[in-house]
Amino acid sequence: MMDVLTSFTFLIVAIGTMVLAFAGGMVGTISVMKGQSLIGDAIGHATFPGIVLAFMLIGVKETFTLAIGAIILGIIAFFTIQMVTDHSKITLDGALALILSSFFGLGMTLMSFVQGNPDFEGTQGLNDYIFGQAAYMLRSDVYLIIIASFISLFIFWAFYRQIKIYIFDPVFSRTVGINNTFMNFTILTITILLISVGLKAVGAILIVNLLIAPAAIGQLWSSRFRVVLIIAGCSGAIAAFTGTYISTAGENIATGPAIILTLSTLMVLSLFFAPKGIILRSIYKRKMGEKTP
Repeated sequence: MMDVLTSFTFLIVAIGTMVLAFAGGMVGTISVMKGQSLIGDAIGHATFPGIVLAFMLIGVKETFTLAIGAIILGIIAFFTIQMVTDHSKITLDGALALILSSFFGLGMTLMSFVQGNPDFEGTQGLNDYIFGQAAYMLRSDVYLIIIASFISLFIFWAFYRQIKIYIFDPVFSRTVGINNTFMNFTILTITILLISVGLKAVGAILIVNLLIAPAAIGQLWSSRFRVVLIIAGCSGAIAAFTGTYISTAGENIATGPAIILTLSTLMVLSLFFAPKGIILRSIYKRKMGEKTP
């Protein structure tokens, strides 16, 4: 056990995934409470063609460049969703499904073109951005994740009061002079930033779980916004550490899926045993029923 915990590879991957999961859990809580969880899923899939396009333009799998490509396509996807819902009769759910499949299909098409074209060399590893391959994270990847997470959390806490009011009472937020459009764009920006730097660790398909599951766990354990945020961040970090350890100690176990499965396990346990979980709610309802004449 100690050999795994002290190995350089484990420490690099664990630090990167824990920081990403902690920030993702906190930022993802905003989207979950706003009822916009699937926007993160659509943007996560939409960033994949940005990865491939950045590689096609630069010709090198450089972490920062690929992240920039992912961010640009994520922003384009968001505004496309807004345009579709504002100027057509398509609902938000329909627009999300349309953009998710279209952009991800574009990414797969570009991937097939690049891999079959002799003009592009060094395409190995681009597939890792679909399902993630944290085991191959470099020190530069971890630095980028730490910087992006710090920026996201700094922006979040800088606008914490405004974001809190915007989440729970958008009408009142406009009354007190808060620009809801700006708040929405701020939340979008930090979400896309975390998704873009986390693709190599978890992948475009699984990244949304780091945003949604910790938030759901936090809400099962508390009703206080600040406490929910802390629980969400900590549960994400715990799952990241545990999943990284399992994948490092085991054989042929991918880190990203291991983290997601650990997080899902925490979610199931919380669903049953948390204060708002099934068991305690059933006990509470039974007691209330017994007190009712």
